[in-house]
Amino acid sequence: MSQRLSLSSTITLNNGIGMGGIGSGTEAPQGEITQNVILWAIESGYRHIDTAPRYGNEEDIGIGIIKSGIPRDQLFITTKIWDDGEACSYDLYLNLYHFYTINFNVDADQGYESTLMAAETSLSKLQTSYIDLLLIHSPRPGPQKRIESYRALQELVKRGSVRSIGVSNYGVKHLKELIDTNPEIMPAVNQIEIHPWNNRKEIISYCAEHKIIVEAFSPLTRGKKLNDSVLVNIAEKYNKSSAQVLIRWCLQNNFIVLPKSTNKTRIADNTIVYDFVIEEEDMNILDNLDEHFVASSWDPATSD
Repeated sequence: MSQRLSLSSTITLNNGIGMGGIGSGTEAPQGEITQNVILWAIESGYRHIDTAPRYGNEEDIGIGIIKSGIPRDQLFITTKIWDDGEACSYDLYLNLYHFYTINFNVDADQGYESTLMAAETSLSKLQTSYIDLLLIHSPRPGPQKRIESYRALQELVKRGSVRSIGVSNYGVKHLKELIDTNPEIMPAVNQIEIHPWNNRKEIISYCAEHKIIVEAFSPLTRGKKLNDSVLVNIAEKYNKSSAQVLIRWCLQNNFIVLPKSTNKTRIADNTIVYDFVIEEEDMNILDNLDEHFVASSWDPATSD
């Protein structure tokens, strides 16, 4: 069972840095909504915030953090290096996901120099002097760009503008390709969609073998499985919501978990997961629901 006993508990990355077990996902519209999400999350006790240029709201996250009054050194901020170099509004981002995946050879923000410049842009928008964790958002631009981008991430660590580095949406093939280059700095994290209906056992096993922490995005299946009868029955047994059970399932599997919401009450409710333990028989039930269901409608882990 997970040893993370409270929202302030951390998991130690392979570079010795602690990272909060629950982070606030921030795929939210630009402007006041995102700023409020940050304020509500921090009020609820979150100290780990996850964003990306692709969400188009890094600037608002920076504003929200400043408004919160929380010292920068008490926060853990993750952002990413996107594929095509274009940020957009949240609604447009959702509408274009499938289109970009199918129709574009996207690589503008990946590559050595492009990654360095993209990181500087994120630092400026977030109004911070360093990023706690910088990830390659997906492996889609192909082997050469992936390797160049990761070389740039290592350089950013050496410069002191990034503390930890990793990847997102990487399958075993992509992880093996990276590790086979014998990087000076190993990836600390692989952030990937994980929930009981897409449990990624092969990827998780490979990450564990190489001391790469698994971080689960879309752990609540974007709401698409919250009414699943098996999940609902388990939630009722513990007098918890379906969302709280899914978050707890992630924690007990030793994943860092990134629930997201723009609702103040739900943001707080998603932290109330340390007062119960899912019993082994129920964990086994949840562990065997896998159907390779992709709630986010894209799966770069299968890309070339």
